[in-house]
Parts: sequence; C-alpha cells; structure tokens
Amino acid sequence: MAANTMDISDFQRWIEMRFSRSPGPGGQNVNKVNTRVTLLLDFESCAAFSEIQKAKLRERLRTRLSHDGRLRVVRHGERTQGRNRKAAESRVVELVSEALRQDKTRKSTRPTISSGKRRLESKRRRGQRKSQRQIAAED
Repeated sequence: MAANTMDISDFQRWIEMRFSRSPGPGGQNVNKVNTRVTLLLDFESCAAFSEIQKAKLRERLRTRLSHDGRLRVVRHGERTQGRNRKAAESRVVELVSEALRQDKTRKSTRPTISSGKRRLESKRRRGQRKSQRQIAAED
C-alpha cells in the first residue's frame, strides 16, 4: 500500500475501538458519557501491509505499540465520542503514513574550492600563532 494514498477504510477490519470516560474536569457530561477513544490497530495481521512495511511500522512506532503488538492511539480532547473517534482515526492514518514514508537519500557533497582555501589558511594562521608562543632557543 502506498503511504500517500492511505485511508482509514483500508484497514478498518483490523481496528478495535474502546470507549471510556474522559479524564479531567467537565462536570456531568464527563461523568456520564464515554467520550474517550482508544484505537488499536492490529497491523501484524493486516493484509494491507507487506512484511517489509510491517517491520518498518514495528521499528518506527515501537513506543506506541501495546504489549500485544498493536498500534495504540488515545484521544479525549473533544466533547463528543464521534469527534474523538475521527481524531483518533486521522492520527492513526497520519502515524502509519509517516512511518512508511521513504527516507530521502543523502547526496554526498564536496567542499567548494574557496572553503577549502579558507580552511587551509585558518590552519596556517593557527599554526603560526602557536609557534609564536614558543620560547626562542638562544645560541
């Protein structure tokens, strides 16, 4: 699956959502309504990812994996369960696509001629300064 064309519907079957009460202040709404969303993506059994992509996800998202190896995202900033669910789904898509993005290869560069000359000139000056610190030998 290409990382730039990813959608939550591509791996909806491998997602488990749990709802609980949100932490923090909020009065009666917080005490009654399960608005906090914990989204778990089981990418290991997901057919949408190749083995190479699964290894990349394991490596790059290892701090976000649950003890059973599922990607875990928790959202509770919004007042409604629906908004928190949408936020969690978009965050999962963002995390997975970012983890699967191809790293740019570094192009090796050479120093310019003038920077090489500047470096040699500063080395020469530094050497002269150090040689001036030495006590002259008397004959």
